[in-house]
Amino acid sequence: MRIVILFGSEMGTAEAAAEVIAGEFAAHDVALYDMGEFDVDDLDPGALHIMVCSTYGDGEFPTNAEPFADALDSRRPALDGLRFAVFGLGDSVYGATFNRGGEIIAEKLSARGAVQFGEHARHDASTEVKVKELAAAWARGLRVLPMFQLTTA
Repeated sequence: MRIVILFGSEMGTAEAAAEVIAGEFAAHDVALYDMGEFDVDDLDPGALHIMVCSTYGDGEFPTNAEPFADALDSRRPALDGLRFAVFGLGDSVYGATFNRGGEIIAEKLSARGAVQFGEHARHDASTEVKVKELAAAWARGLRVLPMFQLTTA
């Protein structure tokens, strides 16, 4: 099974989380991409997608994720059959905009017909929980879902 992991990161934390998640799926065909360098036309309904996205500023996407999000809005690709999971990063000190980057990417993909699976992870930088530890635990939780039991190659 092919797993495509896309990350949106301003300071590198989401990228580091994405790398940990990729390591948890080493038994699969995993591809890791910066959202800013990934074309929405390459979203593949035959693959599982994992979106790792931080929140920047007032609840916006990190700079490198903006082109991807803009392309989803302007090209409006039909994503029926595409399955995705989200690992969001944020800081609860920002209240209503906490973890908004991950939520927005989930909303944009769902609006195009994609279906979210698994628990939407929301790392909180205001806690003592390390992002890499949460990312690894979350990925292990995804691995037990039936879709990951179909094949390990």
